[in-house]
Amino acid sequence: MSLAVPTDGVGAACAHVLLTPDPVAKLMAARAVARGWRLGRLAHRFDAAMPDRPARPERPELLPPNQMPKRGKIGSDRARIAMLHALAHIEFVAIDLAFDLIGRFGAEFPPAFTDEWMRVGADEAMHFALLDRRLRQLGSHYGALPAHDGLWEAARETAHDALARLAIVPMVLEARALDITPATVERFESAGDGTSARMLRRIMTDEIRHVAAGTTWFGHAAKRLGLNPANHYQILVKRHFRGALKPPFNDSARRQAGLTREFYSPLAQ
Repeated sequence: MSLAVPTDGVGAACAHVLLTPDPVAKLMAARAVARGWRLGRLAHRFDAAMPDRPARPERPELLPPNQMPKRGKIGSDRARIAMLHALAHIEFVAIDLAFDLIGRFGAEFPPAFTDEWMRVGADEAMHFALLDRRLRQLGSHYGALPAHDGLWEAARETAHDALARLAIVPMVLEARALDITPATVERFESAGDGTSARMLRRIMTDEIRHVAAGTTWFGHAAKRLGLNPANHYQILVKRHFRGALKPPFNDSARRQAGLTREFYSPLAQ
């Protein structure tokens, strides 16, 4: 597949990823842009506007979260496929979240910020590819079931503020994945699906690094502004996150990511 990836500035290249609707083309564009940055083919220039909303394929149908069908117990093939499809959709949207973060806010940070989030974007593309391949092995595919658009709503809510974006996306939403993935892995193992369980463990290892990237750059920006990182995180979560931070928390994985209890314990409900 030939990819007309912009080669002038990193901002335009990131917008290209967001404006690519086809899932396979998007993951290939993400890989191509990350590789182009790594090889020095993209200038550290941010003169392209990020779209308010990424281009989306015709399928999956996007529903409000409260209209999503129940997945049922994970022991059935249907429920396991539904869970893997939901995870594939999260990773598909995460590709756009990573490249939007770079294209929208990269000018506010040193090039090392782009280095790190390009690696995250390439990881998310790999995660999506793994999950879609597993769905196909089970007789399904990405787009076969409906999905919801809650993740992108978080991006729209924080489109004006790099600190808010870092607080809500990696440090709330991705951190929540660290809390729930171990139990999901156990359910797949109990259902005899060791292949999916191993894949989810691999993805979780990467997600710890992604939360760490968010925590690191949030701290970098907060301290540059003379703010206490934990206190400002709590202010932003109360302002921009619709919902509550609910235990149990995977304190060990969060601590590996630098997201210590002083950040989230005062918000727990």
